[in-house]
This record gives sequence, structure tokens and C-alpha cells, in this order.
Amino acid sequence: MTYQHEIPAGAAWSFPVRAGRLIRLTALAPDPNATMLLFGPDRLDRLNVPDTLKAQMSARVRPPMVLMSDRGLALASVTASSLDWHDCLSGFVHDTLLTVELAKYGLGEADLHGSVNFFSKVAIDDRSALTYVPGHAAAGDTVDLRTEQDVLVVVSTARHPLSDQDPAAVRIEVSPATEAHRPQRDEAARALEMSRRTLV
Repeated sequence: MTYQHEIPAGAAWSFPVRAGRLIRLTALAPDPNATMLLFGPDRLDRLNVPDTLKAQMSARVRPPMVLMSDRGLALASVTASSLDWHDCLSGFVHDTLLTVELAKYGLGEADLHGSVNFFSKVAIDDRSALTYVPGHAAAGDTVDLRTEQDVLVVVSTARHPLSDQDPAAVRIEVSPATEAHRPQRDEAARALEMSRRTLV
């Protein structure tokens, strides 16, 4: 059974998703940005972008990568994507969209943390300055994630913080996943194994 919801442009959505589910984000217009926050089942453990990038030796998110928590656990795996770059360096537009969603779960501004900006790409120059790259994503582009723990997923479709593009709508689908949806990456093996142990 698949749950499906369309997040309008410039809106936000949140939902607790059980472990072993496949989350698919689909761009419904050109140049979308889907800012995602992830929380573990206790709401204290959450996505740690620096550790995610350092452990997997990358400056971008792409499959097959694992999104790791503060405790080094795998929260979700990026299992497939029509794009080879999703930004996780630029943060998010600081507005009320995310904090309104967090308030539904007893969380607040202090619980905001590093995010992944799915469908967005930034260029990095010789001085480490970041520039938004327009035209990176088109309508119909997708990215799939497999939840490795019970997670709280929070998504905003506000514009990328470095972009002047209008925001775009994104569809989110949640369905059962299989072991085939779990990536095999040596750098993420420990995080995946630790997450498996928490489910026993």
C-alpha cells in the first residue's frame, strides 16, 4: 500500500515513517527544492550532515549513500536518484515552514539541524564559495530513500537559500521497501549494522 501526498510550492509536510519503508520524492515542476530534516525515533537523535559527508568522503548526497545521525546510526539510505547531486551544504531558508511542522511534535527552533536540499545543486569555487546551479532538476526527476529506523520526516518546498527561483511542488510517496532497496557501501556498513541492532 502506498501513501501519497503532494506538497505545494512554498509549503511544508511532516510524517512519522516506520523503518523499512521506501520514500520517493518526485519533482512536479522545474527547479524544485525539497529541504529535508530527519529525526530518529526518540526525536533526540537527528541527521548529522558533517558526519554523513565525512564518513562517506563526499561533498554532496547521491546514491548509494546513508544519511547518518548524531550517534552514527543510519536513519535512511539514498537508494536511487535520477540526479547525481543533492545539496547538503547550504542549509535552508529560515522561515516558519519548518518550525510550524516541528511544533506538531513538541519540537521547536532549537531542534532545527543540517538538512539535505533534494533536487538542488551548488557549485563550489576555488575560495569555497557556493553558488546555486539553476536548471539542475526538471519535472519528473525522482529520489528514493529507504528508512533504516523509525524516523520523523520533515520536508519544506521553500526555495533554496541561494536561489531566486520560485518554489516548486514535490510529490512524496511512502511504500514498503525490500532489502534490494538497501545500498551496499563499505563506508556506511557500520552505521547500517548499528541501526539493524536497534531494531532487534
